[in-house]
Amino acid sequence: MKVGLSTYSLQQALDRKELTVPDAIRFIADQGGEHVEIVPMGFSLVDNPELIDEIKNTAEEVGIDISNYAIGANFAVQENAEALEQEIQNVMRHVDVAAALGVKLMRHDVAFRPAEEGTLAQFETDLPVLVKACQRIADYAAGFGITTSVENHGYYVQSSERIQRLLHETARENFKTTLDVGNFLCVDEDPVSAVKNNIPYASIVHAKDFYWRSSYRNPGEGWFQTSHGNYLRGAIVGHGDIDMPEVFRVLKQSGYDGYISVEFEGMENCKTASRIAMDNVRRLWEEA
Repeated sequence: MKVGLSTYSLQQALDRKELTVPDAIRFIADQGGEHVEIVPMGFSLVDNPELIDEIKNTAEEVGIDISNYAIGANFAVQENAEALEQEIQNVMRHVDVAAALGVKLMRHDVAFRPAEEGTLAQFETDLPVLVKACQRIADYAAGFGITTSVENHGYYVQSSERIQRLLHETARENFKTTLDVGNFLCVDEDPVSAVKNNIPYASIVHAKDFYWRSSYRNPGEGWFQTSHGNYLRGAIVGHGDIDMPEVFRVLKQSGYDGYISVEFEGMENCKTASRIAMDNVRRLWEEA
């Protein structure tokens, strides 16, 4: 097991130009991180070989892995077949980026719909389109030795059962799930149960925590609502309301021995929060 950090966790500092991407990699190594997950928000690696080389050289210099490359995508909500094909081709260009980075894991999203539209019936309607797109991308990525994955993300393709449904229908050995232990709360699914369901299919694990309040306790600014109206706010891993000791017991007892990538999206200073979160993940793993 290797603990590291997603560049997304340092988005505050990246957006404010307090850190460059290579600076973020050095910061992760300085905190004892063993890998960096690259999430290109606010910067692009497509047609930017100089930054790709800089990322690779910096990771090698400080002695950490580049674990995963994570991008967005939406195959379900496209105007026509031509737009869908453009989206698939765009993701394939990002597979080329992942190969250039030297990573063997890549996450791409598959669909986003608002909570009120994301019914089971709509999911079943969209599923054949999602499956064909994921199959084509996984087959393309296989030529580079890359495993692609879908994250439980948003309100639509989020619950553990929908993730499994997509995985089984896609039926590719190199198509798995980026398992985010916190995101299941976005659709009010118990994180411990969901992790038990999906850990056998995980290519990488995101360690994320949330504060939770019931729907009749509106905490005000800084919170967002789940699909059933409860309230969430990003927390430092181990500080929130998810039963993290039990989550990590499930992870460890499953035999999982891959990358654990900390994701922080709270209100605290991102550098401080990321350091504490990585320390907590190491402690939670040891105590599990």
